[in-house]
Parts: sequence; C-alpha cells; structure tokens
Amino acid sequence: MEILQSEYTKSSERLSQCPTDSRLEFAFIGRSNVGKSSLINMLCNHKGLAKTSSTPGKTLMINHFIINRDWYLVDLPGYGFAKRSKTMKQKIERMISSYILQRRELASVFVLIDIRHEPQAVDIEFIDWLGRSCIPFSLVFTKADKLSAAKAQANVRLYMEKLEESWEVLPPYFITSSNDKRGRQEVLDYIEEVIDEIKKLDGK
Repeated sequence: MEILQSEYTKSSERLSQCPTDSRLEFAFIGRSNVGKSSLINMLCNHKGLAKTSSTPGKTLMINHFIINRDWYLVDLPGYGFAKRSKTMKQKIERMISSYILQRRELASVFVLIDIRHEPQAVDIEFIDWLGRSCIPFSLVFTKADKLSAAKAQANVRLYMEKLEESWEVLPPYFITSSNDKRGRQEVLDYIEEVIDEIKKLDGK
C-alpha cells in the first residue's frame, strides 16, 4: 500500500461523535510518550499531520484522519500517564474502552511499545485486555533507531517470551523507527491485507 492522501477529519470526545460513513478504521494507541504522533506522521509521509509534543499525554480525544479517501487512521489517547488527575484518567479510560469495544468500523488496533524498555506491566495488562475482549490487534515497537539491531531484537524477544506465559498464539508485530522510516512498508502492507480480507468476507 502507498498513502497518497492523508488529512485530519475530526476529534471526538465520545463514540457518538465519531464519523458515520462506515469506512474501516485502524486505531493506534500506546503509553504516553511512546512516539505515536511521530509514527503516524511517518506512516502517512505527512509531517505535522498528527501533532507531536515533548509533553507526554497530550492526546485527549479520538482523532480521525482519512487515508486515501478509503479508510481512517485513528489516534487514540495514551494510557498509563501518571500525572493525570483521577477524574481525567477515568474519562480517558472510558473513552478508550467504549471506542475499542463498541466501534463497529474498527478493523484492528496497533499497540505501540517503546522498544528501549523491558516489558512493562501496563502494556501487558492492556494487551491481555484486548485479547480477552477478542479485539484484533498487533504490536508496533517504536524508536528502533535508538538501539543496536541486536539489542532491539533481544528486547522484542523479551516481550514475546513474556506474552507466551499467557498467550497460545502470539500477535503479529512490527519493528519501526520514525526517524529512518523502518517498518513503514510492512505496517502499510499489513493494513492493506486486513482491508482486503474484510472486503472478501463482506463480498465486496
């Protein structure tokens, strides 16, 4: 897949405000400061499409971007940001869970993980929740340029071994870098495969 056109559509505080045109959606989510906005901009080859910030926890709404006038890329708020108030945390948790559990157009979730760190409990808990909820998802390891190739692969193996403790079949994963565009084509080709598969099932 090649992204020829990408543009911001709208931001929503709740599920009922999201677009109503039934296009498939691919949601991106991760812990705060995982490099989500940079990854989205890299995938779309559109600098400034998603707003990046040095301050973690800036995404507070469900942000839709229409891609090739065919499907939506959805930027979800980050989870696990300690400095938010209890009220804000609860609001964001409700926003995330209602979107993921109830959004009929959701085709797949990409869970972003900073490849520099060993497995984090908050990531494992979120991944396990997706599994229990039967939500299709894959893992996207970010910031691979910050490590040697060997160290990056070693950290990915640690995550996979951790997941093997409770998962019979491991989810797909991608190793990416927003700086050198590593993994870009693999993620886009995966999205294209999912779209094609869903269209076949729907008879389109």
